[in-house]
Amino acid sequence: MTLPKSAPALSRGPLPARAASRLGGRVWVDLVVAAAVLVLLYLALRLGQGGTLRFSTARDAAVDTDPARLPYDAVRSLLRMFAALAVSVVFTFCYAYAAARSRRLERVLIPALDILQSVPVLAFLSVAVSGFLALFPGSMLGLECAAVFAIFTSQAWNMTFAFYQALVSLPPELDELSRSFGFSRWTRFWKVELPSGMIGLVWNGMLGFGGGWFFLVASEAITVDDQRYALPGVGSYAGAAIAAGDLGRVGWAIATMVVLVIGVNFLFWRPLTAWAERFKNEQSEATEVQRSVVLDLLRRSHLPAALGRALRPAGRALNRAGRVFGTAGRVFGTADRRPAAHPARRRAGDVAFALVSGGIVLWGLVDLGRYLSDRTGLGVFGEPLLLGLATAARVVVLVAVATVVWVPIGVKIGFSPRLTRIAQPVVQVLAGFPANFLFPLAVWLLLRTGVSIDLGGILLMALGSQWYILFNAIAGAMAVPADLREAMDDLGVRGRQRWRRLIVPGIFPAYVTGGITASGGAWNASIVAEVVTFGGTTLTATGLGAYIARAAEHGDHPRLLAGVAVMSLYVVALNRLLWRRLYRLAERRYSL
Repeated sequence: MTLPKSAPALSRGPLPARAASRLGGRVWVDLVVAAAVLVLLYLALRLGQGGTLRFSTARDAAVDTDPARLPYDAVRSLLRMFAALAVSVVFTFCYAYAAARSRRLERVLIPALDILQSVPVLAFLSVAVSGFLALFPGSMLGLECAAVFAIFTSQAWNMTFAFYQALVSLPPELDELSRSFGFSRWTRFWKVELPSGMIGLVWNGMLGFGGGWFFLVASEAITVDDQRYALPGVGSYAGAAIAAGDLGRVGWAIATMVVLVIGVNFLFWRPLTAWAERFKNEQSEATEVQRSVVLDLLRRSHLPAALGRALRPAGRALNRAGRVFGTAGRVFGTADRRPAAHPARRRAGDVAFALVSGGIVLWGLVDLGRYLSDRTGLGVFGEPLLLGLATAARVVVLVAVATVVWVPIGVKIGFSPRLTRIAQPVVQVLAGFPANFLFPLAVWLLLRTGVSIDLGGILLMALGSQWYILFNAIAGAMAVPADLREAMDDLGVRGRQRWRRLIVPGIFPAYVTGGITASGGAWNASIVAEVVTFGGTTLTATGLGAYIARAAEHGDHPRLLAGVAVMSLYVVALNRLLWRRLYRLAERRYSL
């Protein structure tokens, strides 16, 4: 058996003398990398000081829209985005691993993830602002934590779905390899499972980062219970400029966002996607690979290798600790071969787990019903149920059109490293750019053309959710081994036959991840797409998103809960009827 590139060698020999000499002469590379790290630490410390200041609602709710403040606001927003990304990665590893490795937890965690991705960011904010302000009374840190939490809720779900899908569709030969070598859970995770899902994780992380930009305005300029909170940031700046109808300052915000998105792509995501190429599971080297100037610079520097040597003792200690859990795997059946459990004991465990989890859910539903009955009556669900049909129709049309348009484009990009280098910055700018920054233009176009917001809302929702399908199609195509594509070329397989035999099986698991997250993202985007405001003009569509947005703005908690519950019901129903079945099909038939 040939070890794939996703299973790096446990040890590496010394570099050749010529390579060592060449690296030794690159002292300036080390200086550049060290200087960049020091600058990043300095900016983080300076900006972090602003998060501990005292907060005054009357003073700080107003946003200064002087363009001279935009550089500072932009870096504050960037710091929140990366803090949320770090939380999202940790959440993804823990949540997806638990769902993929425990049959009983999977029955709870995956449906819960369906619900979590359908809960609007505004609903999370209503809880987060109150909770974090109570935790840090009078401090800006409470608002900062609430903003980071809100951005996290727009980043994490598609990353978690992608990594879960990679874990459950792990190639059998890699699974057998890890078992035959007696890997501990820790070693198995870092050497087999994480590399197997790295490409999808990186691309969905990049897409989740773009989703964070989309909800930046809602995260930094918060209106809850008719009370306004604002944080320094490019999102709150843009929100204030849009509310004032100042097109000039909206233009400054748009220009700043373009610079931020391109800069983050060049300095962070482009090196990551090029680095992730090493985790392709293929037998032959690709003729073309992605390149990154930043990644090449890091590879030529001594500092990453020195950092790796410094952390190596900690890695060995964690690996030894993982051996303890690996031994426990013989009992719990995760790291080693699953034991043959007694059927009666297994059924008893399933019944006990179902009773406990079902009892907790039932208790919560009864308490929720009592709360709504005391305040508005259970008839409050009637209006959002009807409005949800309108939003559901928009979501279905959006996903269908996005599939037809973006899957072929994504496959074309993913199969060509040269085209990926050209298209990735463009796609990243389009996906990462907050579409609600363009809503003033949308209002103007809808008013000039006479198109109803009920129809135009589909386009506005698509601006924030169609990229999930495109990015996952690219990631799926990139993960198809080059030797399989070359074999198809040698056999002369083209056109429809190539799609049926290679492309669809190769990208199908990634597409399902993109489809389910695009669907959930479209429901979430309806919150900002069905109510569009610029200056004194507000366009409101008929739909569940507009209903929830009104309830959140006025602090109408019963209707907010009813709207969120109905939206979750629609999302879970769609996932159960369509996406879950496609997930099972991907597990059974389409894993490389």
